[in-house]
Amino acid sequence: MQIITTHQSTDFDGFASVVAGTILYPDAIPILPKTLNPNLRAFLSIHKDLFETRTIDDIDLTLVTRLIVVDTNKWARLEKLKKVKDNQNLEIFIWDHHENQCDMNPDWQCQESIGANITLMIREIRNRNIILTPIQATLFLIGLYEDTGSLSFPSTTAEDAYAAGYLLDNKADLNILSTFLQPAYGEKQKNILFEMLKTAPRTKIENFSVSINIVKISGHVSNLSLVVNMYKDILNVDAAFGIFVHKDNEKCIVIGRSSVEDINVGSIMRSMGGGGHPGAGSVMVKSVNPSALKDWLLELLKGNQQASVLISDLMSYPVFSVTSDTSMSEVADLLKEKGFTGLPVVDDERLVGVISRRDFKKIKKSSQFKAPVKAFMNTRNITISPDKSPMEAARIMVKHDIGRLPVVKDEKIIGIMSRSDAMIYFYDLLPD
Repeated sequence: MQIITTHQSTDFDGFASVVAGTILYPDAIPILPKTLNPNLRAFLSIHKDLFETRTIDDIDLTLVTRLIVVDTNKWARLEKLKKVKDNQNLEIFIWDHHENQCDMNPDWQCQESIGANITLMIREIRNRNIILTPIQATLFLIGLYEDTGSLSFPSTTAEDAYAAGYLLDNKADLNILSTFLQPAYGEKQKNILFEMLKTAPRTKIENFSVSINIVKISGHVSNLSLVVNMYKDILNVDAAFGIFVHKDNEKCIVIGRSSVEDINVGSIMRSMGGGGHPGAGSVMVKSVNPSALKDWLLELLKGNQQASVLISDLMSYPVFSVTSDTSMSEVADLLKEKGFTGLPVVDDERLVGVISRRDFKKIKKSSQFKAPVKAFMNTRNITISPDKSPMEAARIMVKHDIGRLPVVKDEKIIGIMSRSDAMIYFYDLLPD
């Protein structure tokens, strides 16, 4: 057995390197430590089904013959691997970008001082002419940007920049990066936030509180989206927009943030020639009066509340389900045949549980495949009604760490809201 793992308190570079390891070593099992950085945990809450991983507790360590370690070279930073460490016949491969001395006595290693560990692995992926999917390229770019400060840290090398370009060529999505990476907040950003707070105008649109602030800036200022987000939180408004005016009014950058589903920032920004997703968006407008831009924004806001997308617009239906006495082997065949990651369990039109691929990890003996699904299904039965918003569904899925929500009306299942359905909304992939 081969396993790939990384350091505890895993960050995006560590996780991206584990996923890259599964590409370079297709027979290896990816093992993720239980302690994850908060931003990575938030990412996996939405994308978990796209990146199948296990924990150390899921495998028999006595069967491990090759250990592939990424983004570290120290035994102390690995989780629960003492049994493996004591195996005299263990083969150890190391991928690491740190300068510190390795204490693992590897049989093979790639250790170079470079901005991000994923850059080393991208080099090998390119050498083998392996095609990446857009979500793989996006994850790898998040890892690269996190460890290099978006290519601004002194440890960044030319190869890191080349790797970033390669990932963008492979359809890495920068919008997703800005959602999950916490950018830097410096003196320029602090001064702009202070200027915005000195006036902090508020207006009521329907039942929502909104602030639109016009601020003059000079030169290039990065991370203005972070300023708008902090401004929204400090004012405790439902949505905030910054109109950032460059000298001589030659161009204005409009950045919006919303914490309510009824104000779709992405839709508003598209109407102004920009883009984004429901909670965030931006647009750059040239040669326009900032006051006129504010009036335009207000008009769009007043007409935006009726365009909300509901669960009923995105859910998958009709619902394919199984009964609680269906055997686990039958469920496994159905999941493979249909390409589903899970199924609701329904008896007499009443939801009694949900079975997912992850539940199969509970099976320790082949004889258990004959057992009924009710022995392994999740019985929490967390549901949502069709008149709720996709953002509410995403919140519930993140809170309860589940991949699908049965949509229930009059105590009957009428659809399923999955992580992929939520992603369609979250990343603004709805057709115009």
